[in-house]
Amino acid sequence: MSPIGVTIKEVYKYFSSLSRGEITALKNVNFTIQEGEFFVILGPSGCGKSTLLNIIAGLERLSSGEIWFGKNIVCSTRQNIFLNTKQRNVAMVFQSYALYPHMTVFDNIAFPLKIAKTNRSQIEERVTDVARILNIAHLLKARPRELSGGQRQRAAVARAIVRHPSLFLLDEPLSNIDAQLRIHMRNELKSLQRRIKVTTIYVTHDQVEAMTLGDRIAILKDGEIHQVGSPLFVYNNPINTFVARFLGTPPMNLLNAEILEKKDKLSIMFDDMSFTLAIKDMRVLEELKGKKFILGIRPEDIRITSQIENKRMTRRIAVIERLGNELLVYTMTQNHEIIVKSLREKWIEEGKEVELHFNVDKIHYFDNNGRNIKEDISHGS
Repeated sequence: MSPIGVTIKEVYKYFSSLSRGEITALKNVNFTIQEGEFFVILGPSGCGKSTLLNIIAGLERLSSGEIWFGKNIVCSTRQNIFLNTKQRNVAMVFQSYALYPHMTVFDNIAFPLKIAKTNRSQIEERVTDVARILNIAHLLKARPRELSGGQRQRAAVARAIVRHPSLFLLDEPLSNIDAQLRIHMRNELKSLQRRIKVTTIYVTHDQVEAMTLGDRIAILKDGEIHQVGSPLFVYNNPINTFVARFLGTPPMNLLNAEILEKKDKLSIMFDDMSFTLAIKDMRVLEELKGKKFILGIRPEDIRITSQIENKRMTRRIAVIERLGNELLVYTMTQNHEIIVKSLREKWIEEGKEVELHFNVDKIHYFDNNGRNIKEDISHGS
């Protein structure tokens, strides 16, 4: 089966609640997924990720909008079209794995083929092949209760792909397994998707999963898509402060700032701290003169030194978190906590006065509504 692209057009979803009235779960969702792409929908709990996946799968009806699989429309409120899950030929892996406890692993994997009345020899061949790919061929006679979390996850994936679906949907499938195994399973999933070349949509609240798995990611909040792009592009060019803070561990530092002009030089000031810039972004800063804005800078783009040259950029280290050969260094201004990611060095210790050096090429400028004003970054490769 050749991979298909997916197009989501102006999708809305409303729910009614006795206590809260009408709830907008999805609002004007638009994006396109390329053929064979590993596409990740990332967002906090309750933002509408699973609802969107269920609508793509045909498990829920949308309130308005259209969804296309390649050149075929699978649902449209305007044209009154709705194809069910079977007609869409999608396969889904849930967070709970949803394996039948009374069946063997073989029968769990074979179940969709039996429902489709596939002949026995084909079932044997395809189940054996997919079990070998996922390294569970030796477990085909076992029952789910005899498997580890990772083995159950593999069995659920095997059941999903055994019938060669047009589209592979995964709803937080790694959230129930421990951190070490999760890393291994991420690599396995990515490798498997590359081998079978099926278009894959993966839902998660875990930014590490999104960054490592996705060819592209869509950031969802409160039912709205905020940004779509490659993980690196979105990380380096967040469209607003929500994306800037949500993507990155630790998150981007956001500081309420203003531009000061003195002796034909422009300085950025936040609280009682300030620094002068030799600016490439003079147009942006000229625009910001006399206005308050939000300065964003990631912890890895700040350097600290023990040698003090600019008293306006000095602070005492409040707390240090040790992460192997890296340190997270926390300093405080009047109104802000500034986090610095640094290599481990002996001289760095709590209570020590340090000077902060911002990499000016990595500074982001956000208006008071939180939108990045540096450049047009609504689309990323």
